[in-house]
Amino acid sequence: MNPNQNNFFEEENEKPIDWKAVIMEYLIHWPYILIFLVLCIAGAYVYLRYQSPVYNVNATVLIKQGDKNKNRGAASTFAAMEDLGMLSMASIFDNEVEVIQSRTLIKKVVNNLSLNINYTEERTFGYPVTLYKSSPVKVWMAPEEADRLHGAMQLSVSLTPDSTFSVKAAYSLNGEKQEETRTFDRMPAIMITPVGTVSFTAPSDSVLAKIDKPRTIDVTIVNPTAMAAGCKTRLSAEPTSKTTSIIALNYSDVNVRRGVDFINTLVALYNSDANDDKNEVASRTAEFINARIEIINKELGTTEKELAEYKQKAGLTDISSDAQLALKGSSEYNARRAENATQLRLVEFLRQYIDNPKNHYEVIPANVGITDPTLTTVISQYNEMLIERKRLLRTSNEKNPAVVNLDISLAATRNSVLTTVESVHKGLLITRSNLDIEAGKYETRISNAPIQEKELISISRQQEIKANLYLMLLQKREENAITLASVANNGRIIEEPLYGGQIGPNAKMILLIAFVLGIAIPVGCLWLIRMLRFKIEGRADVERITDVTIVGDVPQTDKRSEGAIVIRENRNDLMEEVFRSVRTNVQYMLREDQKVILVTSTTPEEGKSFIAGNLATSFAFMGKKTVIVGMDIRKPGLNKVFNISHKVEGITSYLASPSTVELMSLCQKSDVSDNLYILPGGTVPPNPTELVAHDAFDKAIETLKKNFDYVILDTAPIGIVTDTQLISRVADVSIYVCRADYTHKSDYALINELKAEGKLPNLCTIINGINMDKRRNGYYYGYGKYGHYGKYGYGKKYGYGYGYGYGKDK
Repeated sequence: MNPNQNNFFEEENEKPIDWKAVIMEYLIHWPYILIFLVLCIAGAYVYLRYQSPVYNVNATVLIKQGDKNKNRGAASTFAAMEDLGMLSMASIFDNEVEVIQSRTLIKKVVNNLSLNINYTEERTFGYPVTLYKSSPVKVWMAPEEADRLHGAMQLSVSLTPDSTFSVKAAYSLNGEKQEETRTFDRMPAIMITPVGTVSFTAPSDSVLAKIDKPRTIDVTIVNPTAMAAGCKTRLSAEPTSKTTSIIALNYSDVNVRRGVDFINTLVALYNSDANDDKNEVASRTAEFINARIEIINKELGTTEKELAEYKQKAGLTDISSDAQLALKGSSEYNARRAENATQLRLVEFLRQYIDNPKNHYEVIPANVGITDPTLTTVISQYNEMLIERKRLLRTSNEKNPAVVNLDISLAATRNSVLTTVESVHKGLLITRSNLDIEAGKYETRISNAPIQEKELISISRQQEIKANLYLMLLQKREENAITLASVANNGRIIEEPLYGGQIGPNAKMILLIAFVLGIAIPVGCLWLIRMLRFKIEGRADVERITDVTIVGDVPQTDKRSEGAIVIRENRNDLMEEVFRSVRTNVQYMLREDQKVILVTSTTPEEGKSFIAGNLATSFAFMGKKTVIVGMDIRKPGLNKVFNISHKVEGITSYLASPSTVELMSLCQKSDVSDNLYILPGGTVPPNPTELVAHDAFDKAIETLKKNFDYVILDTAPIGIVTDTQLISRVADVSIYVCRADYTHKSDYALINELKAEGKLPNLCTIINGINMDKRRNGYYYGYGKYGHYGKYGYGKKYGYGYGYGYGKDK
């Protein structure tokens, strides 16, 4: 591509858009746009008329953070782990926000309120009414069976005043839609289907159960899991601010009462689950204490029985004062040994519980009477981390990074618990050894005491140990019971659920969308149709393709009875004015000494001979001596325009023998005007290209320029043959003709190449055959009497055939 072409395309891209013409092109189709706009608005109105309104129900809930001082140790442990990269946890409040809107909790609400079963009743006009707790029939399906539903189960219950009713059920079974109808005499009734059992009962409210006239209730049963997912999308839980622990709950539903019940039940179930979590440690502790009390109770009974039998057998009634003094010092150590033994038994019980594989992910009993503060603190930390793990698993799985990190921390803490238990156990053993040594000193003093007294003391000591342990476990059981009874709810409703206004459908937005679509769709269709048109339709198309000067727009005409010359002298009709305008524009393009005008086109049947003939006639009517030369010598068309016989000689005779033929003798005066002469093409030669390339053609043009004011050359289509390019060397102005609704845009683009390469001098273009009756020609819309002229079918009667240069004329 040469530089001239580059400059051309740059200029074309920078050409400003004629927005007035573009807008007018669409506005001429305003009836269709108006009709579609009315239809869209009417459709939006019907949609709003039959669409159920959606309401908002809102409430605020306070999430309690718990006793910060009580959990300070655990919090410090979690903070240390988080600093070391071992654990990453969000704040407690953020976790509670996620829990309260989790699908698991919402599914419990759905099952609790049977929200997966929806009742509606059609109205004559308007949207269907939702019958929540106001339906004259209550339908129920077990949640386990409803969970196995694939798609929704549709029930149409037809009720009559005589208590009989019929049910039409539609459901999906193995991917196929099934239908069945049953009739029942009264309620309650059961309908067994392949997808589940459905029961029908009358509501407890006698007013609702009473049927005054036949009614049809539509019941939809859906999968509770799918219903929970839908409810979750309509529920939002957001903190009211960054400095509070208050959640703003918003739920949207077509029934306000159902929305209120949903939020109340959601908060109640949330508190129930939270309380179960808090009571888990206390419940495990209660089980542990009860089991130990049962064991100690049996052992204590056995010890007391042994003591009674021994005293009876030995006949012991009193202990000597000497033995009492000896035993006084020993009793103190015996008490300490008893306390030591109690702690050893508790530590051994605790170690057995921890070593049991069944209790690997269960909380460790903490409040069982162990006095070692280090062990108690470590067990409390471990239990808090284990409870947190269970809470996380409710909304996630074990592969969650937070759960994995927490498992690592649990393993480390469990090892710490085991190490601490072992350390405490060893310490108690050392203490027992020391106590035994000290007690042995006193036992030496009473070595001479009766064997019976010694055995009595041993039995009494065992009895005292078990009695102390039994009393302590009873005390701990009561303390644990108090803990279970004093658990407070985790969440408290501050503002009760209330109606928050209608949020859908948004009538203004829907009407606005309908208005936009009502305009955008027809305009888009018109734009698409416009883009798909591959033929030139008017000036706007030509201006988009090229920036070559347009010298005129010629409308269609049906004046076939008057021939191809459609203008007459001393008239001011449309066609006369059009060709006067073309003539004036062409004269502006000619300098004073320029006379030769070349007329061509891309393909045949575009009306170049028609334009050339009428333009020559217009020059003649102006008083200028004009000659029109038929240079389309392969298939002459000028003879048809001026009704000249094809047998007359023309310019081909001169070009074939310039030395023997007089050129001016071949010019015929036209019967249209005394100033118009016609030089026909003549006989079709075997070598047309060679004739126009000969010097004789240049001499012929010079001769004509000397004898005439204007010389108009009717040449062959330049897109078909090369004759016109050879002829253009003698032209001063080149008129490129295109025909509306006939010339292809891709073919007409040849004009850009001709201009860029300078193959046609002083190039301009003219648009022929514009149908002013078509509204799509927005550029010409409103130009008065243009539309009163019919169609001039130049082409079928006067034009070229597709076998250009061969065969007979059409």
